[in-house]
Amino acid sequence: MVQVLSSRTLIRPTDPDRSRDFYGERLGLAVAREFGTGPERGTVYFLGGGFLELSGRAPTPPDPSLRLWLQVPDAAAAHEELRAKGVEIVRPPVKEPWGLVEMWIADPDGLPIVLVEVPADHPIRYRPGI
Repeated sequence: MVQVLSSRTLIRPTDPDRSRDFYGERLGLAVAREFGTGPERGTVYFLGGGFLELSGRAPTPPDPSLRLWLQVPDAAAAHEELRAKGVEIVRPPVKEPWGLVEMWIADPDGLPIVLVEVPADHPIRYRPGI
C-alpha cells in the first residue's frame, strides 16, 4: 500500500494573475506557500484537508470534466459573501435530492467549482453508533 502523506490539486491557469486574484482575494483561500518568481510563480492554497496549487501557465482552459468540490459550513452565507465580492454565481444554493446543499461557481478559466454544505443529519456526517 502506498502511504499518502499529503495531497494537492494542481491547476495550470491561462492567466495566473487573474486566477490568483480569484482564489486568493475573491474566494479568500489562505496561502500555504509560494515558490518561484514572476507571473507564473507557484502559489499553494490551503484547501481544507488538502491543497490547491496554481503554477505555470496553460495555453487552454482545463478539461471541462474536471471539478473542484469544496465543502463549506453554510452555502447561503458563502453565496452572499461571494456575490458581494463580484464572483459570478452559476447556480445559487439548492438542496439536492441526495441531501446536500450545492452552489455552483466557476474560476476565471471556467473550471466548475461546487460549494457544498453537508447538513448535520446527512450520512456523510452522521453515522449512528460511531
